[in-house]
Amino acid sequence: MIRRNLLDLNVLLALADQRHDQHQKARAWFATSGKNNWSICPFTEAGFLRVTTNPTYRPSPHTFESAIAILQSVKGLSGYWYWEIKESWVNLTSPFAARITGHQQVTDAYLLGMAIKEDGVLVTFDRGIKYLAGPQFSRNLIVLE
Repeated sequence: MIRRNLLDLNVLLALADQRHDQHQKARAWFATSGKNNWSICPFTEAGFLRVTTNPTYRPSPHTFESAIAILQSVKGLSGYWYWEIKESWVNLTSPFAARITGHQQVTDAYLLGMAIKEDGVLVTFDRGIKYLAGPQFSRNLIVLE
């Protein structure tokens, strides 16, 4: 059985933007492993819109209309499915809650918890999430390097 891959925002941004520093790494992963069963959730979808419409987004921000069009285009790639949020943050993060140390890990912890709950894989560039996963949940995390 193919495990479901949940993209972190940083991978979604890199996959969608050819000018992104990590675009080639994201595309290489997608071409070899991700294209069969990948997903985004409400957090990554909203995060994409938040970041790409920000006035400081480089090289220039998108309008909401163009950002939505880009997002829809990416969602049209093969193997896509939408990962719904079905559990509370507290429930999803309880297996590794002792390793959550700060406010900047709230969304990362939620995404990791979603992957763990459904025996999927969170795909990210963020090496810090390895600590949250710990050895117990390392199989639920891919850090693209």
